[in-house]
Amino acid sequence: MAKISKETEQRQELHSKIWKIADEVRGAVDGWDFKQWVLGILFYRFISEDIDNYLSDMQNEYLKVQGEEPNFSYASSEFNEEQLEEIKQMAVNDKGYFIQPSDLFVNVVNGCDQDDDLNVNIRKVFDRIEGSAIGAESEQDIKGLFDELQTTGTILGQSIGEKNKRLRNILHGIADINFDSFDSSNIDIFGDAYEFLISKYASNAGKSGGEYFTPQSVSKLLSQIVTLDQESINKVYDPACGSGSLLLQMKKQFDDHVIIDGFYGQEINPTNYNLCRMNMFLHNINYNKFDIKLGDTLLEPKHNNLKPFDAIVSNPPYSIKWEGDKNPVLVSDERFAPAGKLAPKNNADMAFVLHCLSYLSSKGRAAIVCFPGIFYRTGAEQKIRQYLIEGNFVETIISLPTNLFYGTSIGTNILVLSKGKKDDNVQFIDATKFFKKETNNNILTDENISNIIKLFKVRKNVDYYSYLANIDEIREQDYNLSVNSYVEKEDTREEIDIVELNKEIEETVKNIDQIRKEIDNLVKGELKDV
Repeated sequence: MAKISKETEQRQELHSKIWKIADEVRGAVDGWDFKQWVLGILFYRFISEDIDNYLSDMQNEYLKVQGEEPNFSYASSEFNEEQLEEIKQMAVNDKGYFIQPSDLFVNVVNGCDQDDDLNVNIRKVFDRIEGSAIGAESEQDIKGLFDELQTTGTILGQSIGEKNKRLRNILHGIADINFDSFDSSNIDIFGDAYEFLISKYASNAGKSGGEYFTPQSVSKLLSQIVTLDQESINKVYDPACGSGSLLLQMKKQFDDHVIIDGFYGQEINPTNYNLCRMNMFLHNINYNKFDIKLGDTLLEPKHNNLKPFDAIVSNPPYSIKWEGDKNPVLVSDERFAPAGKLAPKNNADMAFVLHCLSYLSSKGRAAIVCFPGIFYRTGAEQKIRQYLIEGNFVETIISLPTNLFYGTSIGTNILVLSKGKKDDNVQFIDATKFFKKETNNNILTDENISNIIKLFKVRKNVDYYSYLANIDEIREQDYNLSVNSYVEKEDTREEIDIVELNKEIEETVKNIDQIRKEIDNLVKGELKDV
């Protein structure tokens, strides 16, 4: 029997523990609401362990220097008000937040079975954590992080007893997830938990499953595209960042690339805005290394004064409505005006593309997941494609396999934009065959991603997989940028030799005639006997 990897083992344990919690609260908490509780309490456990380790390690280092036994534990220690205030100032300055010992996850879990006012008290814990950053540089990064975890409403139950019972089930369930620490885990705990929950509750989530979460394998591909051949990156940006999965895949490129000024994003959905900020902390990105804003990117962009960005990765919502030319301000907006046309009111996809292009640096690259229709539809989208081609901003378009995203089975495309291209050709890649089929969705394996990156890097014609089109060819196609208009599909049908087939048919007919004669003779013989 093949040995299960540590990564697979940890992922299986995470999934089974989360599903066990779901079984215990099922029927009371809607699946999509339940997602918020699991992720929120996972986050609470992480920041508790992080602050405990930070303060314990600091004191133990001091004890070593003093020649004393380094056995200090912040979680099990008591302090007077003056000491707590001093510790708080230090923690908020370094970590962005503070948690007093009694509010740490481990101590709340240990006392939750005896706490008859658990639902009220845990809300007070969350409020104290958020309140610790008031007036500090990190205030906006901490504010509202626990807004989705409402313990006094009816989501967890009608009575206080019901609320407390389910709260205890969730707290004990998260405590039972057996990892030494978040840092030493072989998997992305938060990302894997989120992906697992979305896969289970995609029907409840509806379209939001596809809009707000990019599968980790697709995130990995996008991050490798924008970091290819880049020695350093000033900062990375996602204008529709959802839970932050794309930004965080960029962090995993740190071994080979340096992201100097951190991670920036904007998100219109408050729930996902909070999840994204949690995700930054969970991945040890300090509050002064990320800037996530809440709001409508197309109408109220929050990072105008921070552009340009060397790396942009995004999976914006597909075919949403927006104001378009109903809003006279947008017509003259510096992001959209150069194209001469605004994206259609019913399909804002191209507005996100132009926004990304506007925020891109002269050395940078943007990789955007796009709905296929924007590459062949006529009207305003055709005019915008013409602007992108004539301006030589389109580096590559990649056609992805179907059924990669939760909430939609459609095969999406990746649009790669660059302001520093070395030629005026556009590369088209058909990657629809590069996938591994799993139970509910297809995925891109590391080998699949590697094959796509190889094609992307060499920029050569490869039969049935890649085609390098010059600008005249694209003009002849009226700026149609569909991959299947340029990359020929391989004919996998079996070749038929007509001459040989006719011989086989002739032989078959002879055999049928012979069988008929034999049957006729047999029938005649039987009649004679009668």
